[in-house]
Amino acid sequence: MERKLTNPGRAIMGLQHLFAMFGATILVPLISGLSVQVTLFAVGIGTIIFHLISGLRKAPPVFLGSSFAFLVGIGLITNPEIGVFAGADMTQNEKLAYATGGIMIAGFLYLALAGLIKVIGVKTFMKYLPTVVTAPTVILIGVMLAPFAISQSANNLFLAIATLVIIICFSVWGKGMTKIIPILLGIVGAYIIALLMHFALGMTNPDGSAILEFGRAGTGLVGVPPFMAPRFSAVTVLVMLPFALATIAEHIGDMVILKRISGNDYINDPGLVRTLCGDGIATIVGGAMGGPATTTYSENVGVVTITKIFDPRVLQIAAIYAVVLGFSPLFASVIYSIPDAIIGGASFILYGMIASVGIRNLVDDRVNLADMKNCIIVAVMLVIGLGLRFGPAITITIGETNMPLDRLGVAIAVIVGIILNVVLPADKSLQMTGDKPID
Repeated sequence: MERKLTNPGRAIMGLQHLFAMFGATILVPLISGLSVQVTLFAVGIGTIIFHLISGLRKAPPVFLGSSFAFLVGIGLITNPEIGVFAGADMTQNEKLAYATGGIMIAGFLYLALAGLIKVIGVKTFMKYLPTVVTAPTVILIGVMLAPFAISQSANNLFLAIATLVIIICFSVWGKGMTKIIPILLGIVGAYIIALLMHFALGMTNPDGSAILEFGRAGTGLVGVPPFMAPRFSAVTVLVMLPFALATIAEHIGDMVILKRISGNDYINDPGLVRTLCGDGIATIVGGAMGGPATTTYSENVGVVTITKIFDPRVLQIAAIYAVVLGFSPLFASVIYSIPDAIIGGASFILYGMIASVGIRNLVDDRVNLADMKNCIIVAVMLVIGLGLRFGPAITITIGETNMPLDRLGVAIAVIVGIILNVVLPADKSLQMTGDKPID
């Protein structure tokens, strides 16, 4: 049975949802180079936009946090060695502007697919984008992020391992809310250790650099977030587009979970078309201001599952909290002072969980890999995505545009997966030949 709240109760529960989304949300700017202030502002405004479009009082109780799926795309654009602009005379912020431009255009894919769903219906749509295609996409994203976790942890393995151990302990043995926010608790716990190492013991990183550095975003209590105008190019847009398919699949999955735990059929009321439009417009707005792509956060769905509070006003209050925090340079400076090794330790879990979610989706939706069609789709997508990403650089020229195929591995894998799913026949002799239908 759903629990009812007073306004003070909603304010307190809003804080709980803020904590639930916070650990993962701040990792995206810390890893990608985007602004922490802009990120907090963008996810807050994005969540409010989502709830407005979905219908405030009847909106699904979700928070739109910053998407990890798009981190691979951002890295493929901004990385100085392997990025699209490797060797170009450009600042990191200029590269990030192209990444946010790609994010902005990717948001329009939500709107296009929402329009398609309105015309053909959810079940028909899922026949063309089933779990056997979306799950390998999610697996690819998690595996391709793995090297970043290692590189970030290398500067101080002790802090990275400490972060990882704390997160594992709370994930496995935590109770109540502590089990929902293990990432945040791991970061806070390891940060306290870093403070002791830096100030009490006078220690440094193995390479001699300071464990903690402050003042990056300023010391003012209040300040306007450093918004950044997006830039656009065909290559960066193509790099970003396929990651939207992964977040769209996550969006649909969260709507199904919320329907099961609440009894409210959010897929039909307010409807998947409206919720996808809300998520897409939030991503467009985030990219337009120099922020991340947004996605429905499973962490907050977990809080809803435990508390049985489905009131969307609680999530709307959490969004307001995020917007307010976005206007504090001092708060952002504290976040920026978190050592890379702590971020790396947390990333071990987060990136691995992304890949694990893809595997779990295959299992939960009963995708039968004994069916040669499904087996071929998964196999070919994984080889294309990973082979192009980590194999020799391949570039083709179309007109005056150079297309680096090694940066487009996920995009090509998704396209090939969709084509194979359409043209290959299923093995009718098998009992389980497809995905569990959307209920």
